[in-house]
Amino acid sequence: MAAGVTVAAGGVDALADYLEERLAADVAAARDGRALLLDAVVAPGGVTPSLVEALEAGGPYGAGWPAPRIAAGLVRIVRADVVGQGHVRAIVAGRDGRSVKTIAFRSADSPLGQALLGAGPDRALWVAGRPKVDDWGSRPAAELHVEDAAWAD
Repeated sequence: MAAGVTVAAGGVDALADYLEERLAADVAAARDGRALLLDAVVAPGGVTPSLVEALEAGGPYGAGWPAPRIAAGLVRIVRADVVGQGHVRAIVAGRDGRSVKTIAFRSADSPLGQALLGAGPDRALWVAGRPKVDDWGSRPAAELHVEDAAWAD
């Protein structure tokens, strides 16, 4: 988030103290190893090629300027399997009636991969990662490169 503020030259230290006092707990929680920083939260139907194009327009991304990460949910696993060198591919569907392809690279033996593979159709979760355009086939579609997931319950 961004904000504009004007501070008198002699008030910078007081502003820093004020922000430290008000934000210290939130900053500490965000630095916790379980925190995942997100740039947007969307329904599965919101993971579209136009979203990916809009996010990519904010680039270029690289060291010090990571590509945007989104969360999609609530979703249920429609199908999940292992492909290639231990990648978990899944189709997830949301309450919006839309589905999205996902892939979690090299995760088949990890807790993330096992959760995706073992989630029944009755267990809701959030998936988070980087949206990409999959141009394999006759028309482009969006997919989510999953980095993490969390049970909704």
